[in-house]
Amino acid sequence: MKINNDNVRKTLESAKTMLAKEKNISPALLAVLNLLLVFMQAMLDRFSLNSKNSSKSPSTDLNRRKKINRKNSSKRKPGGQKGRLGKQLKPTPNPDRIETINIDKRSLPKGNYIDGGFEARQVVDFDISVTITEYRAQILINTHGDRYVAEFPSFVTRPIQYGPKTKTTSVYMSQYQLTPYNRIEDYFHEQAGLNISVGSVFNFNQEAYVKLEQFEKIAKEKLISSSTINADETGININGKRMWLHTACNEKWTHFFAHKKRGKEAMDAIGILPKFTGTLCHDHWKPYYRYHCKHGLCNAHHLRELEWCATEDKQKWALAMKKFLIRVNEKVTASGGKLTPLKCKYYRKEYNKILSDAEKECRSPDINRRPGQRGRIKKTKSRNLLERLSQYQDDILRFMYDAHVPFTNNQGENDLRMTKVQQKISGCFRSEEGALIFCRIRGYLITCRKHGVSATNALETLFEGKLPDFVNSS
Repeated sequence: MKINNDNVRKTLESAKTMLAKEKNISPALLAVLNLLLVFMQAMLDRFSLNSKNSSKSPSTDLNRRKKINRKNSSKRKPGGQKGRLGKQLKPTPNPDRIETINIDKRSLPKGNYIDGGFEARQVVDFDISVTITEYRAQILINTHGDRYVAEFPSFVTRPIQYGPKTKTTSVYMSQYQLTPYNRIEDYFHEQAGLNISVGSVFNFNQEAYVKLEQFEKIAKEKLISSSTINADETGININGKRMWLHTACNEKWTHFFAHKKRGKEAMDAIGILPKFTGTLCHDHWKPYYRYHCKHGLCNAHHLRELEWCATEDKQKWALAMKKFLIRVNEKVTASGGKLTPLKCKYYRKEYNKILSDAEKECRSPDINRRPGQRGRIKKTKSRNLLERLSQYQDDILRFMYDAHVPFTNNQGENDLRMTKVQQKISGCFRSEEGALIFCRIRGYLITCRKHGVSATNALETLFEGKLPDFVNSS
């Protein structure tokens, strides 16, 4: 039997009305029935949430997609479409190796033949090999017996050690591709014949962490001095304990930090937000408002909440507000990042008109208390959202007139996304030290990608004792 959420809600409201009129029920039974109704309402609200009307991830959605008839779904032909820029292998004029294939003349008919050249085909392959380089530092001794030895490269510190490329591969697989330590150990053994242990993999990560101390200081300074930053946080599991991974980032720099707390105590310890004076973009987590800077709220969250109010709570104003925000964002994008003051005033007036209509449709609850009633007056989810849209409209609409403020907080959420992947693969961090190593290295690699430096080049440069040029020049 298919159950419709609307029918269930109507039934619950009808039951509440009938129960309020019933006078022959004992107080104990009335309390039990009210508790059951509250429980059913809570369960209904919970199961009505999905990735389109809440912050739940798409992976938690039930598979309710309609089956598509592929034969009639599109008139396009299979394969690449017209105008698509494809990519394909192209022959190189200077191959590394040439294999000449001669014809077995015994297989040819009898006769005289002349050389007609050749037909070429190339095979692109990948070869993993181990290279051992021995550095021999010259020793000179003068007539007094003084001994002078040539200086080794900065990364050569032991009689025998693993080189920058080996360390780069290990850290790349561990911190960028999120491969578990045991699988990295197997990879080196199977592919390269190197007996690199799990302990060595951790040591390489730790070495990168130490080398990136200066980079982390520079990244924090860049974020503090920037006009806009995005902030977000997500829960992580460290050996069974709940902790929080915080990020502060923009289009050029990313910083991660793991802390036991989620709120202001953690943000103060990180040291970025207390000194920041620009515009902070976030998802309305209240501790962010304890910092005296400008704020820009994530409208992707508002759109999802408005979707819930429109579909589950049947609020017409919510659908109007959702369409309004989407339309204004399109206008801002078409205008190059911000609107003129005249247009901002026009859209602000339209915004307030929607709020005014919403006040009639979604009224505030009665503030008169019944005898014995305590605590705050309960408000519906739609009413709470309406009051937030009214109280924080400057921060919600800041994207209209400030070109540096984005419509959503997607930058912060995107930078955090791979943390969830890491937790799915490994289940947890084994130690707080491992989480801090992940944060610093991951922030470095994401920042390098934002500046057009690949993760491999970034790590090779690091293990050679240097940082990419953009770190000190930008």
